[in-house]
Amino acid sequence: MTGNVRPAEMKRITTPELAQAFIDEQISELKAQIGDKKVLLALSGGVDSSVVAALLIKAVGDQLVCVHVNHGLLRKGEPEQVIKVFRDELGAQLIYVDAVDRFLDKLAGVTDPERKRKIIGKEFIDVFAEEARKLDGIEFLGQGTIYPDILESKDGIKAHHNVGGMPEEFDFELVEPVKLLYKDEVRVVGKQLGLPDNMVYRQPFPGPGLGVRCVGAITRDRLEALREADAIVREEIGKLDETPWQYFAVIPDMQSTGIKDNKRYMGWSAVIRAINTVDAVTAESVVLPWETLRTIRDRIIAEVPGVNRVLWDMSDKPVSTIEWE
Repeated sequence: MTGNVRPAEMKRITTPELAQAFIDEQISELKAQIGDKKVLLALSGGVDSSVVAALLIKAVGDQLVCVHVNHGLLRKGEPEQVIKVFRDELGAQLIYVDAVDRFLDKLAGVTDPERKRKIIGKEFIDVFAEEARKLDGIEFLGQGTIYPDILESKDGIKAHHNVGGMPEEFDFELVEPVKLLYKDEVRVVGKQLGLPDNMVYRQPFPGPGLGVRCVGAITRDRLEALREADAIVREEIGKLDETPWQYFAVIPDMQSTGIKDNKRYMGWSAVIRAINTVDAVTAESVVLPWETLRTIRDRIIAEVPGVNRVLWDMSDKPVSTIEWE
């Protein structure tokens, strides 16, 4: 797929037939682009990279090498789930890299959101380059870039680690088969590819992971609190008959006064974020049932060390972005 501008005549992929036509076209293009070389894919386990992995498996099979980097900014249980689904169930060639300390050490004390994104992006690129040096025949880098990534980077709203490619000293050619698709289209394609529902309809997750939801300078204790609070938010909202398009927790770097064991208790605030959208370019806050909000509140306060307050973000996009950073 060439160019970074979606053609005006390109039909929105809403049906299995349109998805299959896209799949057939991409498989043909991927075979022509990659030939008999190997491609290294940044596999987060999210829907975008999972769909790219499935397309590449169909197009080039075992020429695909997947790399899953645990940077310490993943949601609860995600590294284990990625290994189970891709290595154990789909039989993909998967390299697991434990880079938690490497990432968190470089992010220590960094408060600016763009610096955080760039540090995370650079480390991703460095990790991929290091893994590629260990392999023979790697000439391509697969990425799960989608169209909102390109639009937001182009407009200067935020940097995306998937946009911009590798440094010049690394001679990788990019493979980005879904870069002109919106998130809803990627899901339709994933369903048509036969990916399991828990992968296709997985909660959207930014490339920098919890790094942009642990607002401000990341500390390990606040990051762990965020991981636990986020798991509770997703578990409880996931029980609703109709779930929002995206829902997660945020913990900003601020504390407020609470009371615990009849003593002053300084703690963080966990923020609930739930939105509906079609393409992630605009979004509306979702009205959640009070019972659900109350259950989330009570569980977070009781189960997550360091949190003494639960808030609800009811902002729309624009003017607020979906993510806090």
